[in-house]
Amino acid sequence: MAALFNIISDSTCDFSLEDSQRLNIKILPFSYTEAGKPDGGFHGIDDQYRSRSPHEFYEAIKNGATPMTSQPSQLIFEEAFREALDTGLPTIVFCISSGLSGGYNGAVTALDRLKEELGKDDLPIYVIDCLITSSPMYMLVEEAARRRDAGQTVEEVYEWALDARFHARTIFMVDNLDTLHRGGRIPKTVAIVAGKLDAKPLLNFNLDGSLGIIGVTRGRAKGLKKLAKHYAEYHRNGSYGPVVSIGNADCPEDLDRLEALLREIEPDVRVLRSNIGPTIGCHVGPGMVSCCFWGDDRRKGKGYGKVKGVKQD
Repeated sequence: MAALFNIISDSTCDFSLEDSQRLNIKILPFSYTEAGKPDGGFHGIDDQYRSRSPHEFYEAIKNGATPMTSQPSQLIFEEAFREALDTGLPTIVFCISSGLSGGYNGAVTALDRLKEELGKDDLPIYVIDCLITSSPMYMLVEEAARRRDAGQTVEEVYEWALDARFHARTIFMVDNLDTLHRGGRIPKTVAIVAGKLDAKPLLNFNLDGSLGIIGVTRGRAKGLKKLAKHYAEYHRNGSYGPVVSIGNADCPEDLDRLEALLREIEPDVRVLRSNIGPTIGCHVGPGMVSCCFWGDDRRKGKGYGKVKGVKQD
């Protein structure tokens, strides 16, 4: 069956090159650079690890590199939108959480400028603020492609995604909060307290797409067990069947251990594995492990902050 619409995602979905080619998804890359270095320092684009391996990227951070990220320019978004319009098919665009980046706002601004230029208010381009990123965004975009290939329309998938982003549940473990603090994603006081505890922080996404700390763990082995326990307690297969999205920042052995723990819980679970890409990796640092899955609506649960424009029962 021919595709009924195009799918575009920014590179924070952590798709590999093989993923995006297999699912026919266009990826718009973020870029990164280490400012203040005479030779330009640590720099590149989030090109799905074509120019350097995950190990090379994270080794640079371990050796002192402190890269900063940049979202795709409005020109890049405009060019992608023009190419999409030339296909004659509608398009859905998945963007990193607006609680972490200005990428979504940049895409919307680019689309508004294109509408004004063309004199049309109804261009068939649907832009989504995922309110998540990385491994859960991988799961969201992958399911959108499955629905497209099953014959659903762009309107159907767009409406589904607006709701499904709140059913994507996430827990991830980082070695420390230093990198997240430097990038402005975690307050300094929180990073200091976590550092004094000498613990591995466990985080998730709040309803507004920002990061929230949900606990700490002593040691990576215990942390991996907590990730698996979180899946056991909160996953809901529903129409998706058993599926979990797991990612790692240059710690594939931990990902193997996590997958084994998850299969003890549900032997037939479909596991989506990914390397945490440079955009997210710049902020979480080496050693991150994530576990993401479909669950109950987070807007109706406890422990999540309210977000403007989202009804919470």
